[in-house]
Amino acid sequence: MENFRKVRTSEEEMPLPFTDLPPDVVEMKVKEGSKIRNLMNFAMAQMELKGRRQIVFSGCGRAVTKTITCVEIMKRKLGGLHQVTKVRYKTVLEVWENQDPPPDGPTQNLTVHKNVPSICILLSRDPLDPNQMGYQPPEPRHEAGEDTAGSSTKGLKRPLPPPCEELLPKKLQVQVSDSPRGTGTTAGQLDH
Repeated sequence: MENFRKVRTSEEEMPLPFTDLPPDVVEMKVKEGSKIRNLMNFAMAQMELKGRRQIVFSGCGRAVTKTITCVEIMKRKLGGLHQVTKVRYKTVLEVWENQDPPPDGPTQNLTVHKNVPSICILLSRDPLDPNQMGYQPPEPRHEAGEDTAGSSTKGLKRPLPPPCEELLPKKLQVQVSDSPRGTGTTAGQLDH
């Protein structure tokens, strides 16, 4: 394979795995090189400015993680979205060209069929069937008095402890002297 170079990659086109989608549903096809900021700007504009009720994110291979990231960002920003996730395999066709062809023959190409994991995620403002495989209900709304998404503890699973000056037990604290010789008390010498 060291003499071959990949010259073309094509994905098998597959219909979306969801039934009863409106004909104008937006499908965000996430690629490995897609920029999350660009994807999210377009998707948020579709849902907020154009008033779309549903959007589908899809990606395969190395783009699966980026697809999930986009969905999680949208769920946090908009809130109240129902989700259905479908995982499947997609066939990717790679064409490799021989860089060192035989002098008396034509250039040889090698075609490789790969089955790569693929994910399709439907986000909907409208309720979806909770009995279908891959359904996730909307996350509960924050109650009054709870930290909101704009707080400094965003993303933390548990609250931070209250600030206090003594984070270490006194036996482990180090005291530094102001004298130029540096003769202060070391960690093992403090017994308050």
